[in-house]
Parts: sequence; structure tokens; C-alpha cells
Amino acid sequence: MDDELLSVRAAELYYDEDKTQDEIGAILGLTRWKVGRLLATAKQRGFIRIEIVHPRARRLGLERALGERFGLADAVVVPVGDAADAAEVAARVATAAADHLTALRPVPRTLGISWGRTLLSVANALPEGWASGVAVVQINGGVSVNRRSGTAAATAVEIARKAGGGATLLPSPAILERVETKRSIESDRTVAGILDLAASADVYLFSAGATTPDSAHIESGYLRRDDMEELVRRGAVGDVVGRYIDADGRIVDPGLDERTVGLPLERLREAARTIAVVSGAEKVAVARAIVASGLCTVLVTDEGIANALLAAVHPPDDPGGSQDSSPRHPSRRTTT
Repeated sequence: MDDELLSVRAAELYYDEDKTQDEIGAILGLTRWKVGRLLATAKQRGFIRIEIVHPRARRLGLERALGERFGLADAVVVPVGDAADAAEVAARVATAAADHLTALRPVPRTLGISWGRTLLSVANALPEGWASGVAVVQINGGVSVNRRSGTAAATAVEIARKAGGGATLLPSPAILERVETKRSIESDRTVAGILDLAASADVYLFSAGATTPDSAHIESGYLRRDDMEELVRRGAVGDVVGRYIDADGRIVDPGLDERTVGLPLERLREAARTIAVVSGAEKVAVARAIVASGLCTVLVTDEGIANALLAAVHPPDDPGGSQDSSPRHPSRRTTT
């Protein structure tokens, strides 16, 4: 029996039949040392594939690769192979984001959050007492015109309640019809104070929206389908805190952006810790824009998105067309 076949047989006995290395040695007529070498060879040559299938498991190799590739302080990647559907994947990512937030040290004193279905799931996944005395502040408008009106407030209140702190809500729609109205609202003393508090947060937690018909902005009544089609025509890949960006993280419609209430994207780029929570195949493009343009220091996502980001080629302006192995925002300060 050659060494390759011995490696396979040793692996079968060790992993499938739970034999010890001493027992395998006795069966195959080998020393314990030789069995250990065969098992190591089997793993090195890819004869063994070990998969941790718990829903709260993580893909550590992908996390390290994302951090190195995009200059992230951290990344959290959850498996999708055994998930029943996209909803289960989204739930896993939300739970992973809640786990990450719970483990943050130092605990944030002021946490700035966006809103949407993803962050509401994160809020629901957080354990009671995940922190103490955290002040939660909404960083973009979320008062809606239809049935989704409670999402933004419910998210902030739930995160704060579970952390034994208070929630400060931004009492404004996400997008207004007129620039003058938006400027008037943001100049109001109360609203201005909330935005100042939001700008001073030490940690930011946000998700991203896709340019699809089921967008939260369409469901909430802020945009019509033809508005979304026009944004896509202009190059939009999704929205971050209500602001629509292209593949390079640039605003695609300055007029719409002028009517959007909340923190500017530059504040996220300047912050020491910003956590982006993104899942689903339809959000690959916006996830790539977020990490490539320095909008987050931490990415919480699924392995489908992670693999897509790592497989992406260098931007078209690279004459070599080689894979991008360095972050596109080298000046971004990262923290642990």
C-alpha cells in the first residue's frame, strides 16, 4: 500500500471511525509517529475537508483574507452551505453582527445606527444586558410615510433597551421632497443637536440597501420604481445610510443626496470604528463599494459575498488587470 493510499486509509479510520492514532497504527502495522505524518499529509494534500456547520460558525480564513485585501480592522463571515434559504443566511449574519457588537471592547458609550430590516434583525438578536449605559442615536432620517414607519424607532429603542441606555431618534423622513425643507429641518435646534450627537458617536453600525424593487426606500414610500431605475442608470449599486453610491463609493445623484437627511458618508470614512452588516447575493456590488471606498472598518457578511469580493479583479484603471491585493483606502485608520 503506497503512502497516498495509507494517508486516505488513516484518515478514514481517524475521522470516520474515531480510532486513535495508536489504534490506527496497530491496524495498519505502523508506528504512532508514522500515522501522525500520514494524517498531516492527508490534510495538506486536500484529502480531508473539515467543515463546522453550526449556524454561528465563522469562516476564519475568509475573514483574514478580507482584512488583508481591504485594510479592514476586522471581518466576520458566516457560512451559507447548509442554510435553507436567503432568510436564514440573513438571520445568521444579523446574529453574527449582534455577537460582534456584544464582544466590543471598550463598550461604545455612544452608538450611531442606521435603520432597515437588517438592523432590526440585529436588534432582535442582541441578548438582554449586552452592555450597560450605551446611548444609541439614529444617524439618518427614518420617519416613513406608510406601514414601515416604526422600523427606525423600534431598532434604536430595542438596541438601547437591551443595553440599559437611552435612544435618541432623528424625527425626520429619510428623503424630503424639497431641498429647502431638508435645510430647514436640519437647522432646527433640536434636530441639529441630534445630528451633532450622531457625529460624535464612537461606533457606527449600519447596513446597506440594494437597488431592487423590494428596496426599503421603495417599500417605505420614499422612492418609486422608476426613481430606482434612474439611479441604476446613473450607476448606483446601492445605498448606505440612505445615500446612493456607485461602485467607487461616490454619490450618484447630488440632487437626491441634497434632500437626504442624516450624516454624510465622509463621517463614516473618518470614524475609528464603523461596522457594516451586509448579506445576500443582490448586495455584492454595494458591499464591494463599501469596503473598497473605506466606508467601514468592520464587515459582517456571508461567505457568498466574501468569496465574491475576494474574486473580484482590480479596477479597470489598472492596466495590468491583476487582482487587487491591497486596500483602496490605505490612509484609513484601523483599530482593533
